[in-house]
Amino acid sequence: MAGETGIARFTGNNVSISESANVDDKPSSTEQDVGLASQTQTRRLFSFIQLFAFSLTYMAVWEGMCTNMYFALYNGGPNVFIFSSIVVFFGAVAQAASLAEMASMQPIAGAQYHWTYHLAPGGVRRLATWIQGWLTWFGYISLLAGIANVTIILLEATIQLNHEDYTPGGWHTSVLVIALCLLLGGINMFTFKLIPWVELVAGVLHIALFVVFVLVLAVKGTRHNAEFVFLKSTTSSGWNDKFVSWNVGMLTCVWSFTSFDSAIHMAEETRKAKSAVPRAMFWSIFMNGILAFIMVTVILIAMGSVDDALSASSPIVAILLAVTGSKPATTALTTGLFIISINCTLACIASVSRLTWAWARDGGLFKYFAYVSCPYLPVCRTLVDIFQINPKHHVPIRAVALTVFLISALCLLNIGSTSYIAFGAITALSSMALYLSYAIAISSILYARWSCTSLKLGEWNLGLYGVYINVFALIYTLYIIIFLPFPTTIPVTAGNMNYCGPVMAFVLGVAIALWLFRAKKHWAGPNLTILEFVIAES
Repeated sequence: MAGETGIARFTGNNVSISESANVDDKPSSTEQDVGLASQTQTRRLFSFIQLFAFSLTYMAVWEGMCTNMYFALYNGGPNVFIFSSIVVFFGAVAQAASLAEMASMQPIAGAQYHWTYHLAPGGVRRLATWIQGWLTWFGYISLLAGIANVTIILLEATIQLNHEDYTPGGWHTSVLVIALCLLLGGINMFTFKLIPWVELVAGVLHIALFVVFVLVLAVKGTRHNAEFVFLKSTTSSGWNDKFVSWNVGMLTCVWSFTSFDSAIHMAEETRKAKSAVPRAMFWSIFMNGILAFIMVTVILIAMGSVDDALSASSPIVAILLAVTGSKPATTALTTGLFIISINCTLACIASVSRLTWAWARDGGLFKYFAYVSCPYLPVCRTLVDIFQINPKHHVPIRAVALTVFLISALCLLNIGSTSYIAFGAITALSSMALYLSYAIAISSILYARWSCTSLKLGEWNLGLYGVYINVFALIYTLYIIIFLPFPTTIPVTAGNMNYCGPVMAFVLGVAIALWLFRAKKHWAGPNLTILEFVIAES
């Protein structure tokens, strides 16, 4: 329609993109080419195997089970830990398969909100996309804060193991998180071309360290029987309702399997993205899930008492110390986990900054964070002075800087609280936001399947089983969302409250307010010209 940016609509089995209007303000072809290049001139550095290693290490699920087991043991004990790992694995595989189908259709950094825009019903398309964009971005910001927090919790536990007078948590954690983010942010800004190779090495270490852990725990650990592993149920949280406690305890596994879509946000820097991205995402979560189940089983067989693990500043450090009987050996093993966790944080900053850049590029955030400066044309410098990938490093430096700043601010939650209370709040927030994001995207593709008689899927797709897998993924996602706002401890106090619900309501309120006062009239949706260009290059 005249006066509006073109909107994509399904016509038969294809998406048609109408011409962008606002003809009077349309820039010349030269200006348009320069502007388009400034918004998309990242380098396609990742091969499939490098992206697979990136996603494999980014997820680091078996390491996550080691470092984040606290809530599973706190709410339900071994029974919750083992069975929730199975439930969440199947749910996450269905989610990943559903998103992989959409990634094969449109491999672009914005991912979910782009898919929602092209697949959702026309009457709610723009609003759903707007909410989706904010949820995905906020979810990944809080997820990165959680990963950085876990990395430092592990570091502090190792320090405390060797220096018993050290007190972890509080401002110590905040300072260390900020230092870590500044270091890894600098690497992402100025030496990003090394990251694909760093993550490839980290992927090899991910597998090698798994073998070492399994051998150490299996050979030197205690021998709990099957009854302890599969039936033992202990609740230290105060929840008397075992059903609720079980589902709240599942938070450990839910969070560890969240963010499998991280590889998608690197799509514009991946070669042959239409096939490489969905394959890397799906098979990395599948492989991680298998490794995680083996690790959980071995840990439960080899660990000592649940109470000893819960009373320690880090359960995995306490378990390894009891198994090995040696501080140096325990330090060496936890150092391996720490190295993997650093690589996970490094990859997460890369992925989250690309999402930040894409959302800014499409008008969701301030566009300052999408670009830097355009030296080629005076008019371009005036109009899009804040719209460009850094021409030297081919990285959205301002988006990386914003990401690091926000994570540093979130880590201040540690001040005045223990590390696990702050971590619990952050993980619940990230899981809630991303699961809502997944629910919107999966609902959209289900709508498209049912409303379009011949929906054209990408080269990676689920075929005849797609509808059933999508339905299962959506049901699982909605079920998990119900329990994410539940408090992890009873009775609830200001110090142990799960702030997921109130903060999520605040974020949704902000997104809706921005929609009503700005976006509803002035935001036409994602930039379809960029989308068309990126997909053509994939």
